[in-house]
Amino acid sequence: MSEEKKVTRRTLLMKIGIAMNAIVGIAIATPVIGYLLSPVKRKGAYNQWISLGSLNQFPEGQTRLAEFVNPFRRPQDGETAKTPCWVRRLSGNKFQVFAINCAHLGCPVRWFPQSELFMCPCHGGVYYANGDRASGPPERGLFQYDYKIVGGELHINAGQMPTLANEAMNQKEKLVCLG
Repeated sequence: MSEEKKVTRRTLLMKIGIAMNAIVGIAIATPVIGYLLSPVKRKGAYNQWISLGSLNQFPEGQTRLAEFVNPFRRPQDGETAKTPCWVRRLSGNKFQVFAINCAHLGCPVRWFPQSELFMCPCHGGVYYANGDRASGPPERGLFQYDYKIVGGELHINAGQMPTLANEAMNQKEKLVCLG
């Protein structure tokens, strides 16, 4: 006769412990792997042209606050998916579209039409109407979105926030395409 294999308390608890450790390991590894693989995006993944509205909404010589919905929103984003920007119509189809964030620490800048200046309430950064730095701690001007006119509407490339790193990458891509 063959002997039946008995499951002892020790082996049962060992198997339960191994299963629990495996579950915890997977739960920890999943976001870590997602974080490590997040920069790997296919080329052009961030190209999301969003309409800011009709050209009639932006009179020549004026700066207006516009708002768009982040193209990469999630259901839990709620109201924070709405992203403001400053639109300045120079003349005809020439625009400047500025990110609302100060180039110093990202506080939202306000437009003061009386003085024709953008001012940051956090640390006193001041920018001229064309987005160049006027004074304060920021070392550069306001970040600008790329724009294009499509069917009488102003569209901006809102897939990626305009920052120094993104501007450098875009310049590098343009140079590679030309060379």
